[in-house]
Amino acid sequence: MGYTITEKIIKDHLVVGEMTRGEEIGIRIDQTLTQDSTGTMAYLQFEAMEVPRVKTKRSVAYIDHNMLQTGPENMDDHIYIQTVAKKHGVYYSKPGNGICHQVNIERFGVPGQTLLGSDSHTPTGGGIGMLAIGAGGLDVAVAMAGGEYYITMPEIVKVQLEGKLNPGVASKDIILEVLKRCTVKGGINRVFEYVGEGVKGLTVPERATITNMGAELGATTSVFPADEITLEFLKSQGREEDFKAISADEDAKYDMEIVIELDKLGAMAACPHSPDNVKSIKDLEGTKVNQIAIGSCTNSSYLDLMKVANILEGKTVAEDVSLVISPGSKQVLNMLAENGSLAKLIDSGARILECGCGPCIGMGQSPNTKGVSLRTFNRNFKGRSGTVDADVYIVSPETAAVSAITGKITDPVANIRANVLEVDIPAEFKVNDNMIVAPASECEAVEVIKGPNIKPFPKTSALQDKIEKNVLIKVEDNITTDHIMPSNAKLLPYRSNIPYLSDYCLTPCDPEFPQRAKDNQGGLIVAGHNYGQGSSREHAALAPLYLGIKGVAAKSFARIHKNNLINNGILPMVFVNEEDYDKIDLMDQIIIDGVIEGVGKKELTLKDATKGIEIPVKVDVTERQIDILKNGGLINYMKVK
Repeated sequence: MGYTITEKIIKDHLVVGEMTRGEEIGIRIDQTLTQDSTGTMAYLQFEAMEVPRVKTKRSVAYIDHNMLQTGPENMDDHIYIQTVAKKHGVYYSKPGNGICHQVNIERFGVPGQTLLGSDSHTPTGGGIGMLAIGAGGLDVAVAMAGGEYYITMPEIVKVQLEGKLNPGVASKDIILEVLKRCTVKGGINRVFEYVGEGVKGLTVPERATITNMGAELGATTSVFPADEITLEFLKSQGREEDFKAISADEDAKYDMEIVIELDKLGAMAACPHSPDNVKSIKDLEGTKVNQIAIGSCTNSSYLDLMKVANILEGKTVAEDVSLVISPGSKQVLNMLAENGSLAKLIDSGARILECGCGPCIGMGQSPNTKGVSLRTFNRNFKGRSGTVDADVYIVSPETAAVSAITGKITDPVANIRANVLEVDIPAEFKVNDNMIVAPASECEAVEVIKGPNIKPFPKTSALQDKIEKNVLIKVEDNITTDHIMPSNAKLLPYRSNIPYLSDYCLTPCDPEFPQRAKDNQGGLIVAGHNYGQGSSREHAALAPLYLGIKGVAAKSFARIHKNNLINNGILPMVFVNEEDYDKIDLMDQIIIDGVIEGVGKKELTLKDATKGIEIPVKVDVTERQIDILKNGGLINYMKVK
């Protein structure tokens, strides 16, 4: 029997375990990336391991999230990341050089290698044939220190692409179709592998759009083959030597198959407030729009923005629309400036932002009150934009650009001439890596500079055998890490200050939660399905840890957040009977006896002393994770190990 792309890369990197579906495996990591929102904590944790130099083939620290410098906090943290990177062997991408995933595809991605990033959209690298996975900062720190990364050997979903996209239909519409069919919970412990004749019609940037937004499926990652299209892209970046062909064997076996006929797709949008709430643009046409934002790690490539420039050429943005555009990298912005396309964008009335994440994470450009915002981003969770009552739609750059002209949601298929969208990948991209700082030599002394806003991360302790705590909050399905630890323009500067951030933990769900946690010396959280979906931010575990949260009982967990809870010594418990969720109420007193033995057996009983009932829960963890929990978290476990 042959191998899939996923199996081939895992086989080449397997350190612990066997490639048996559902079993835990440990893989060697070739590359890591961090960004400044999660990076400060990752490097503090790396320093705590007392490893002098990273042991990966390449590690890169990017500054792309927190570039609004309204006080000293952001720049202080940038200096910390730059100096700690310089000292420990990590390349540093300066603010303005671009979004981590865009730059990594351009300058560092290598087909067939593994990439672990402290950002949930790290799977973007799958567009170039990498096995690229998002994780919490602590897992990335361990990988930088030379440790393997553990995942459940995933099921592999074959996404068969047939035919060719019609003009005006974009690769964004492909991933929206997958989300429509599979939902935000459909990818847990799965890898989505794209194959078929339709793949050959997609450029690397178009493939990267699909793998990037595969994160919204909850998938471990997504991956495309590395083929002649990949080779041409690497040649154009001056990196032909990095190419390695990789594709699935003809007799490879998959666990599930999806067939998408590309020529039957139309333009689509993810409607408020979830990436899987997908509808046809035709059904939404005529909806008045207040704001349009083009960019983010999903759609800010040269190819994307050239199409936008061509659509806007000679046109004017509608008088009631604010159009903002953020190029994905300095390379993209430079090339647009040199070929005149930047002038087309500016002439139309677009506002050009710097190369960074910006509006995608609520870092500026929040919509108006009850506004309608079309965005080429990947997430439209309620309030993520910075405006709680805004309606955010996720669309392709083509849809965004034509709608900017009309002032209402408009179908690009019927309103854009096909020749306007004909943009070729350049034979040579403009390569200038002068905003990437190389690490110091091993013999060079470097002082690591920490600003006053950087506080130690909260310490954990060994697992207690008895937990007697109250339920401090009860939340619904699909609670995101944005709910658990908001990450807006006001709070992001404090990402390295957990005591400060903890005062905002879960406040979008219940403003009284932080004070209630303090008044009760910690407690428990009860949640619905897919708890912790979205960002990989470890702060969504660290802030509850600081507030004394001992465990979360949920119907199900998102993959990265569950791992982050375990890594920080917080018990992830799953209801054996989902209807038991309804039996527990806020401030019920819960007693859990025999915790250490129960975790070893992967089953516990919640005794609701308030209601006088007993509720069984599973602790769905591996043997290694049992030891991590017993020791009170991953750092303690590593010290013991």
